Amino acid sequence: MISLLIGLGVSLIVTLIGTPLLIHIVHKLHYGQYIRQDGPQSHLVKRGTPTLGGVVINLAIVLGWACSALYRYLAYHDTPSWTAILVLFAMLSMGALGFIDDFAKVRKKQNEGLSVGGKFFGQFVFATLFAVLTLIVPTKSGFPSAQAGIAFVEHPFVSFDFAGRIVAIVIFVIWVNFLMTAWTNAFNLTDGLDGLASGSSMVAFVGYSLIAYWESYHLKGGSGSGFAYSVSDPQDLAIIAACAVAACFGFLWYNTNPAKIFMGDTGSLALGGLFAALSITTHTEVLAVILGGLFVMETCSDVIQVGYFKMTHKRVFKMAPIHHHFELCGWQENTVVVRFWMIEMLFVLVGLVAFYSNWLVGSGQF
Repeated sequence: MISLLIGLGVSLIVTLIGTPLLIHIVHKLHYGQYIRQDGPQSHLVKRGTPTLGGVVINLAIVLGWACSALYRYLAYHDTPSWTAILVLFAMLSMGALGFIDDFAKVRKKQNEGLSVGGKFFGQFVFATLFAVLTLIVPTKSGFPSAQAGIAFVEHPFVSFDFAGRIVAIVIFVIWVNFLMTAWTNAFNLTDGLDGLASGSSMVAFVGYSLIAYWESYHLKGGSGSGFAYSVSDPQDLAIIAACAVAACFGFLWYNTNPAKIFMGDTGSLALGGLFAALSITTHTEVLAVILGGLFVMETCSDVIQVGYFKMTHKRVFKMAPIHHHFELCGWQENTVVVRFWMIEMLFVLVGLVAFYSNWLVGSGQF
């Protein structure tokens, strides 16, 4: 518990102190956000708002976990886990792609950065590395960092081992690429209003910090009673998720309406990559669809809008993603953001109930 509190505290302090410093630096360099011209006209006043805030979020999560790991090493000689390092690699690699995209936008002084092909290629390379390493890198617990299959919670209902290990790894790489691409784009689409992505991400990672913390007390071979999980180093995963909560909370202080800084793709892609990596390493890939329900809703609204327009040349929503639809319906920006936070809270609550219910069933208590 102390190590978790250290991670929370350090991550919060880094964002509360680091964000205004970054705002000053970005202002000095004139690295402001460029607003899409086809978006709501009320957003044009945000042009020039400092971006690249995701740099502080990523730094806060890494430093929070690092200080926690240092404490555990000094107090208990507990070395950092490979699972945690791989999860942070997923976050930082996606964040690096986002940084390249953000930097290209501010250098070109337009709302177009890294090409779609370049972004997908980068995601493919990093997601493939993450996928392979999670299956082959040995861990302290003896359990692999991930399992070659698709699970709601723990046990895969689809196993990729049906045709041998090599085929399983290939299919798993494809599956991880899909998850990484889907979640990074979902978080990116949600980052369209002041405080929407940072607040919703904070809520989502609260869910994962609780899930990983519960798993850490119910590991196979441990002393916990009831259903047990074969998850590698879930305590480290809980700390990383908690650091993400604190980082988003601290960043939200400056990102709430009217935002003094945006997280940019540096933040949204990193948080999406972290969410995907946590779903894979906690064996909850399908449950993640509930835990990240708001992000799924935003993505589906965009897919529906584009698909329906291509077929009929008509629109389902006034504008997609769906948060813009409600803006154009007359809702104030703050109203949309707070109500969407509430929706994400409900999704996380339902996800936690489903997770606990699964544990009760697995323990024979329900």
